[in-house]
Amino acid sequence: MIAAPDFLLQVLWEGLVSGVLYALIALGFVLIFRSSRIFNFAQGIMVVFAALTLVGLHAMGLPAWLAFAGTLLVMFLLAVVVERVVLRPLVGQPDIILFMATIGITLFLVGSGETIFGGENKQMIADELGIPDGSIELNPWNGFLLLEARDITVVIGAIVMVCALLLFLNKSKMGRAIRALGDDHTAALSVGISLTTIWVLVWFLAGIIALMTGIAWGSRAGVSFALEIIALKALPVLMLGGLESITGAIVGGLMIGLLEKLFEIYWGQPLLGGSTEAWFAYVLALVVLLFRPQGLFGEKIIERV
Repeated sequence: MIAAPDFLLQVLWEGLVSGVLYALIALGFVLIFRSSRIFNFAQGIMVVFAALTLVGLHAMGLPAWLAFAGTLLVMFLLAVVVERVVLRPLVGQPDIILFMATIGITLFLVGSGETIFGGENKQMIADELGIPDGSIELNPWNGFLLLEARDITVVIGAIVMVCALLLFLNKSKMGRAIRALGDDHTAALSVGISLTTIWVLVWFLAGIIALMTGIAWGSRAGVSFALEIIALKALPVLMLGGLESITGAIVGGLMIGLLEKLFEIYWGQPLLGGSTEAWFAYVLALVVLLFRPQGLFGEKIIERV
């Protein structure tokens, strides 16, 4: 690290970009869990489905931004269908039943995506959406640092999205309703907050996050069902940061993105032959859970009987 500080900066930059994307996916999990106490196993496939829908609508002849608007409409309709068909009939059921329902949603989206759009790898329409290409070369300490323009766009876009989400949750009436429902379901319902409306809203917000994440990952690695595996990296992020904490999702995502890249380059490849990125995040989350089971930013719940 000391001998080649420019290379260290390159590694940190790559880790930062990955961490931002992990944090975005984790935010979708957190939003739904805070409002409904449902762990949405389908969030990963929602990233893939949103990206496939965007590319598929464009392939059908829609201009890129109309395809983007159409994908938002599809994600909204998905939120409405999930609330009406899946969640509403299961109100009051044990948490494990709701969790199994999200696995059913996952399988439905996988089958629907393969049937409608096919299972082959597709190219994200990054250029058509105006996402810049190319790179910027810097020379810190007389070295070399390469910043991809699309990665810069991803980081800036993620910052803007997180700020907009926090502003919405803290300043808008519906945002405060989501927070109230997350804090105390019974009290929120007693003052007239509509459970069904909030569920549709948070699933739609999770769909928007899934779409933006799908665009970002798709412009880097293409659009395929393999993205679902990448999206599951949000699980150790949630364990590390706390399942109910938006701050935890952001900090946890950045920590895992940076630390797994540093470990892979400086210790994993020389000592273990590489491929440590596949498991490092889970081991790190497990170590944290041993000392703080609720995660770094989760609330410790004490039940008295």
